[in-house]
Amino acid sequence: MQLLRRHRFPVTGAVLSEALGISLRTLYRDIAALQNQGASIDGEAGMGYLLRPGFTLPPLNFTEEELEALVLGSRWVERRTDPRLAQAARDAQAKIAAVLPPDRRDELELTSLRIGPSSKVIEGNVDVALLRQAIRQERKVSVHYRDEKGRATRRVLWPVVLGYFEQVRILAAWCELRKDFRHFRADRMERAELMVDHYPRKWTELQRDWKVKQGIGEE
Repeated sequence: MQLLRRHRFPVTGAVLSEALGISLRTLYRDIAALQNQGASIDGEAGMGYLLRPGFTLPPLNFTEEELEALVLGSRWVERRTDPRLAQAARDAQAKIAAVLPPDRRDELELTSLRIGPSSKVIEGNVDVALLRQAIRQERKVSVHYRDEKGRATRRVLWPVVLGYFEQVRILAAWCELRKDFRHFRADRMERAELMVDHYPRKWTELQRDWKVKQGIGEE
């Protein structure tokens, strides 16, 4: 089930059996057993398998390293991102604690892993939560931008990726002015407004093309 959760598209039995170190026959038997127990797994032998969206399992018993990864990641988000994501990280930690057995909850607080000090983030006038909203809803953004030489322009952008770096936030977007992908520092945005217009293309297509241009392989 954990392996299927990592895939958004159907994955073949051969790939699953190799990853799990079991035979195809054993895999097919185990998949059938899970389906009979109510697991929402679509597909069949020779076609590939996919865990249906929305399916949830009873509370998981995380391993020690899984808990450390979750806590370390959420603490990084809490300390290195914007206020809304930081609050979301705190809420996520509380939800994780709520599904753990009582004797495991202390591990969330007692983990020995910590986030080190960082340089101060260069803040700007624009709340990056608006940029994340634009990506989720596939909506254009009107931005008043000032580049490193102080030149001011108005851009209509199709946000694709928002990168959180040590001191700055970088938005990768399709720029209607330049008719190409460009990267913009959030702290140089003097004003940004979420537009009613949606992207004329799917976000998944834009992200794929941006990755190709940047020479980024599939994750």
